[in-house]
Amino acid sequence: MAFPQSPLPVEVAVRIGTAWTDITSDVYLRDRITITRGRADEGARVDAGRCSLTLNNRSGKYSPRNPTSPYYGQIGRNTPVRVSVLAGPSYLDAPGGAGDRATTPDHAALDITGDLDVRIDATLPDWRTPDTVELIGKYLPTGNQRSWRLITFGGGTLFFGWSTDGTSVLQAGATAPLDIPPSGRLAVRVTLDVNNGAGGNTVVFYTAPTIAGPWTALGDPIVTAGTTSVYASTAPLQIADVADLVFTPLVGRVHAAQVRNGIAGTVVANPDFTAQAPGTTTFADSAGRTWTLGGAATITNRRTRFVGEVSAWPSRWDVSGRDVWVPVEAAGILRRLGQGASPLDSTLRRRIPSRAPLAYWPMEDDRDATQAYSPLAGIAPLEVSGLTFADGDGLAGSRALPALAAGAKLGGTVPAPAAPTGQWSVQFVFRLAASAAAETPLSEWRTTGTIVRWVVAVQGATAIITGYNLIGGIVVDQAIGFADVTDVWCRQQFRAVQEGTLVRWTLRWDTIGGSAGQYENTYTGTTGQVTAIDTTLGADLAGTHVGHLAVFASPAIDAYEFADHGFNNEAAGVRIRRLCDEEGVPAFAAGVLAEQMPLGPQRPATLLALLGDSADADGGILTEARDRTALTYRPRTSLYNQAAALALDYATPGEVAPPLEPVDDDQAVRNDITVSREGGSSARLVDQTSPLSVLAPPAGIGRYDESVTLNLTDDTQPEPIAGWRLHLGTWSEARYPTVHVDLAAAPHLITAATTLDVGDRLTITHPPAWLPPDPIDLLVQGYTETLGVHDWDLVLNASPAGPWYVGTVETDRVDTDGSKLAAGVTATAGTLSVAVTAGPLWTTSGAEMPVDIRVGGEVMTVTAISGTSSPQTFTVTRSVNGVVKAQLADADVRLARPAIVAL
Repeated sequence: MAFPQSPLPVEVAVRIGTAWTDITSDVYLRDRITITRGRADEGARVDAGRCSLTLNNRSGKYSPRNPTSPYYGQIGRNTPVRVSVLAGPSYLDAPGGAGDRATTPDHAALDITGDLDVRIDATLPDWRTPDTVELIGKYLPTGNQRSWRLITFGGGTLFFGWSTDGTSVLQAGATAPLDIPPSGRLAVRVTLDVNNGAGGNTVVFYTAPTIAGPWTALGDPIVTAGTTSVYASTAPLQIADVADLVFTPLVGRVHAAQVRNGIAGTVVANPDFTAQAPGTTTFADSAGRTWTLGGAATITNRRTRFVGEVSAWPSRWDVSGRDVWVPVEAAGILRRLGQGASPLDSTLRRRIPSRAPLAYWPMEDDRDATQAYSPLAGIAPLEVSGLTFADGDGLAGSRALPALAAGAKLGGTVPAPAAPTGQWSVQFVFRLAASAAAETPLSEWRTTGTIVRWVVAVQGATAIITGYNLIGGIVVDQAIGFADVTDVWCRQQFRAVQEGTLVRWTLRWDTIGGSAGQYENTYTGTTGQVTAIDTTLGADLAGTHVGHLAVFASPAIDAYEFADHGFNNEAAGVRIRRLCDEEGVPAFAAGVLAEQMPLGPQRPATLLALLGDSADADGGILTEARDRTALTYRPRTSLYNQAAALALDYATPGEVAPPLEPVDDDQAVRNDITVSREGGSSARLVDQTSPLSVLAPPAGIGRYDESVTLNLTDDTQPEPIAGWRLHLGTWSEARYPTVHVDLAAAPHLITAATTLDVGDRLTITHPPAWLPPDPIDLLVQGYTETLGVHDWDLVLNASPAGPWYVGTVETDRVDTDGSKLAAGVTATAGTLSVAVTAGPLWTTSGAEMPVDIRVGGEVMTVTAISGTSSPQTFTVTRSVNGVVKAQLADADVRLARPAIVAL
């Protein structure tokens, strides 16, 4: 028998070394397992998830310092723990090792040489990994038995490759990025039309929520001249790890796959892993293919409910010593990231060392410094004189940098590279305080090549490059015209590269975040290597700011790029992903990253503060992954117009457990919103018309103000953000702070309920008669989950989903500016006389019908509108939402669900 007649199949594991070790038999379910994730409401940031459970410790197994414990030395602070329930549909669990795959042998039905249609439905922890990931293929390089393969490449772009002869490979890549759903589950598809009828071949990529569709084209068709074919190889068909490919095997869950002979043609392979019993290692699919699992791949129905870290193992016992236990409190990764965290350095200070410089001096030292330290091991500080440290703080990618007086000196030794490279570059940022009237040195360094001393000087809008040989002779003497860069932060990049007997040297000046200028030339000789910085600033450049001086044994063209302006204009999800990658924190960001809110410069702050600021600016939710130790970001746009992840029916016994208690309060009300851009302008919007306006009751409810400062990229952003926040803060609907789902009473909900996560939509139809008749429509903000022997409860923290329905082009309608009933009607009247009090008349076009309106709480469907002046006549179907009532004259008339303009 299944749950709840049988005990709930809970599985608890801890990570010992590199493997998960099952400790379920030591878990006391007398104390129920309690899991808390997400947030209490939409106004707060997410707290670290928590999981409490109790372990039997009579043997001392869970005392970390007990040398007789089998886990001695292997458990302790921040030991990972995983809580799962074995329930719901199965899937192929692919751990990502070599050989972790599902495979079926070559078969005549798989030897497709013409049109091809390949589909795979998977949940991946990271579709955007920079690795190239193998999804599915009939492709064996050994023996030149290549047919085709589908992979992701370079951050999640789909690529399809095929061979006409088993040896050479043709390929096409999707022209649009993947729009990743918050769940990470996505079905992808590729079709190959080998002869498109126009003398070419066509590849089309698609995506869908699941393999059942509906399929949406991803980007544009890739059309290539010339017809093609697919080689009928002897390679097996493989999923997750395609043998002998040099790419990364898929890590995650595979739900199903299909291969079709012809576009939407005959199914020749159809592994449906959801239909297999857990533990199955071989099976035949509906197309007759026999599949076998390899390596550590398994078919399981594990639903991971929590992954976190145990920070303490407190032993407890009763007075008899017979009952010994450890009450474990595990937490999500946010707890650890938030403890004792130091602010991250400036973006330049973080970026430049990652490009392997020979020497680097940030020059971000505090005001009383007498030398400029180097963060690189073994590199001596830069000796300086005539500098005022921490003087100029206008460069977004840096802390305050020093100002140089006339005659200021910079001196530092540069070590030789481990092996000669024949190339080098010297780079730094600067801001000229004034335009030099005479030729004035800005930077100097020494090398071991034909030229032993380089000088870059400025005069007005001209840069003068001079290179001296060992006896003081001039080898290079070049004047270069640049635009005047006075009082503008710039980046200088001087590089030299050996090209046979010539040295190609290049000077590039970039105004940071703006224009660039570059000049290059050659001389006969050798580059050598940079040995020292030896700069004396000319008198005309007094007050110039300089910093982030670095020397590389390579051109290092992109060493400063984007970091110098603090990654200004970077999209929220891109920043979250980049920061987490830099800090070694696993992270997943949903949606299309580049389409999220553009941010202002990244300033020094803690990692969590920077991530939180990014999420706040975009309006999304930064939380923890449920099934791994990782962060996940759900953008604002992923909350729009969702399908319900969990649909409950109050009238179905057991689906909604008590209590269900709506609250009409002012907790979320904000009707006076000011949004400021950090370091920029502000916008203020005030609601003075709605029932929740700042007007005194009964016209409104009084003032509820809010002022926020966000890290935005320009001053055009605060006003629309303020408008969106005002929209959310004045949404007039009752709150349902919690919804209780008892899965022991409604086990048929387990599959949907275990998919539900923070930010997902939840609906409740057929509410009780004493509540409004419309379905209750909510977004899940967080939840508390409890697991017992025969108990499984979810208490969901919710907020209204209504304000997150936004208009879409050509399908939604803008609401009326003002309409009312010109005359009262009975409860069954089929026509209404509607007067327009503000704005244009209602459309009379039959193509716009039907449309739902709301009058006095009753939803009616309008099937026709006539009349070229006010009042107009509406033909309606009454009581669509079950409300049966007469309507009085002057009753407000508006669309039941008007279009809302999204942010």
